[in-house]
Amino acid sequence: MKNTFGNSISITLFGESHGAQIGAVLDGIAPGIGIDEEFIRAQLDKRRPVGKIGTARHEADEYQIVSGVFEGKTTGTPLAILIPNTAQHSKDYAATRSLARPGHADYTAYAKYHGYEDYRGGGHFSGRITAALVAAGAIVISALRDKGIEIGTHIRSCGGVADIDFGDIKTDIAKLNMLDFSVLDSEKGEEMKAQIEEAAKDGDSVGGVLETAVIGMPAGVGEPWFDTVEGVLSHALFSVPAVKGVEFGDAFAMVNGRGSDYNDSYYIVRKGHCEAATAAVAISTDYEIKTATNHNGGVNGGITNGMPIVFRCAVKPTPSIFKAQDTVDFINGTDWLVSRCDSE
Repeated sequence: MKNTFGNSISITLFGESHGAQIGAVLDGIAPGIGIDEEFIRAQLDKRRPVGKIGTARHEADEYQIVSGVFEGKTTGTPLAILIPNTAQHSKDYAATRSLARPGHADYTAYAKYHGYEDYRGGGHFSGRITAALVAAGAIVISALRDKGIEIGTHIRSCGGVADIDFGDIKTDIAKLNMLDFSVLDSEKGEEMKAQIEEAAKDGDSVGGVLETAVIGMPAGVGEPWFDTVEGVLSHALFSVPAVKGVEFGDAFAMVNGRGSDYNDSYYIVRKGHCEAATAAVAISTDYEIKTATNHNGGVNGGITNGMPIVFRCAVKPTPSIFKAQDTVDFINGTDWLVSRCDSE
């Protein structure tokens, strides 16, 4: 029953949707990393619901760092973040304690923890816990930026509306990180919002695909076989409850093509002065290896090749909707059918 991820740097999540607090502990963080409080707040602000396209639960997310930071810098000891819960309506869940909400983890949590789990609002399985992930991630993002590594994500598609592709990735990342609704084409963004609102009017929800690009990663990071870059990243990405699929590069499109279509050809970018060692060989004191295309998403053999790491996450429609659905009472062993409810 572990809630910890990572080796050199690890993160442990704790708390429940309707408990007093949620939070995270980062362990293994190097000393001397600057803590940008405003950046952490800005990242948490992006997560919070806005207007008609978000959840009805609104939290201030007034986080507090209670250890591991001194005078604005990490100390190297475990860094603990606390975020209070302030918008719970716990009594709303008492009457439906034994009903398995379709698409939620109510039944699986009961099967795992034998009825001792805090079931209110999804408990430890609630999307509310992602606030702690965001706060911890903001600290790590700042550290990566100091190393020249930048990360940007856009809504690749939502409700059947597709955003445009990444172009100049460095410029696009800078743009996306300034936006609250992360799309590269603002008109497509408005169409997505319209689809979300239309589904909400019908008491329903929509899903989408998030596309992420990481630049500045050097070649040679990762391990073969069991700790590949794709494997480790997927392990972390699937911790978000709504993520049901992960794709690197053009993974699923590749199955309809040939190797010649999707093998990324290499070439050299020379930076330094070149001198002819022989009539046929040029020597450069400073060069980079690049690929003409990036169908493999910056990873070969589980190891980074120096190109942008590109991956997509399929996010299912939120299961918290306002439509009558069939289910079961998993404690009393009875069906709970819409037709039955209608007749009562």
